[in-house]
Amino acid sequence: MKRLALFFCGAATAGIATAQQSSTFEPYETTIQGSSVSFKMQPIPEGQFLMGSGDKEPGRSADEGPQKNVKISAFWMGRYEVTYDEFLLFFNDENTSRNSEVDGVTRPTPQYIDLSWGMGKAGGFPVNSMSQRTALMYCRWLYKKTGVFYRLPTEAEWEYACRAGSNTAYYYGNDAKQLKDYGWLAVNSKNKYQKVGQKKPNAWGLYDMIGNVAEWTLDQYNDKALDNLADGATDPSLSEEDVYPKVVRGGGYLDKPEAARSAARGKSDPSWNKRDPQIPKSKWWLTDGMQVGFRLVRPAKAPTAEEAEAFYKKHLGN
Repeated sequence: MKRLALFFCGAATAGIATAQQSSTFEPYETTIQGSSVSFKMQPIPEGQFLMGSGDKEPGRSADEGPQKNVKISAFWMGRYEVTYDEFLLFFNDENTSRNSEVDGVTRPTPQYIDLSWGMGKAGGFPVNSMSQRTALMYCRWLYKKTGVFYRLPTEAEWEYACRAGSNTAYYYGNDAKQLKDYGWLAVNSKNKYQKVGQKKPNAWGLYDMIGNVAEWTLDQYNDKALDNLADGATDPSLSEEDVYPKVVRGGGYLDKPEAARSAARGKSDPSWNKRDPQIPKSKWWLTDGMQVGFRLVRPAKAPTAEEAEAFYKKHLGN
């Protein structure tokens, strides 16, 4: 069954004001309980943008159109991609069950091989090689640790945040020759991801929206998503029951420039786990998804605790 749904936006703590209500809608930093590891969040104001690419944009694909006007509610987004320093607190949390089928929050099974492939972990490298489920379970774990609701961005939120008010192929303009100043792609990455935050940010203070690791979104991939989207929709999200494919955005360190355009859409595929020797194959790790990671979103409008749990249950199944 396929349906285009409107997704609620929220945070799990009472008293978090929206951008229109309070000056508290500003950048913040949180240290994860029991550690010295912190992460930073940038406010993304509510607004409207033209989603997708124009017919004449070099490198565009047919699934990027037709362009539609989309309204987006305010939210915070991670200044950087989630790093190994952050993720390993979850992976190594002895107070959280491992690979449980009954517990709401559970951590992944160990990797049968180092899926960072020696590219780096400690000190600010983006976590990689995980399924969308793993990224969402991290969000749920972080919600339990902080009392604040976090999730993956919808595809529309991701593009809106990446563009940061721009309407060009890349958030800084149209010249692909400038990409090396803004992101890590095949042309300059030396075939490995790099520490986050080394390139220039976009206008809303987000780093590595171009390249480094491609980023999971919440949405199911559909090549007709924009065809089916009503012009003027508010906070749209495509929700389907199938595991594959899901949308990834931003391109990664092995990609060419066209994959780093603001409107470019990637999709997951079962081949990303083709070398996993386990039977059944891991639901947590992607042996051949080494250039896939994620970043956090915290919507400005707070859902109730019941709504937050319903969201996680819907997307994680427990």
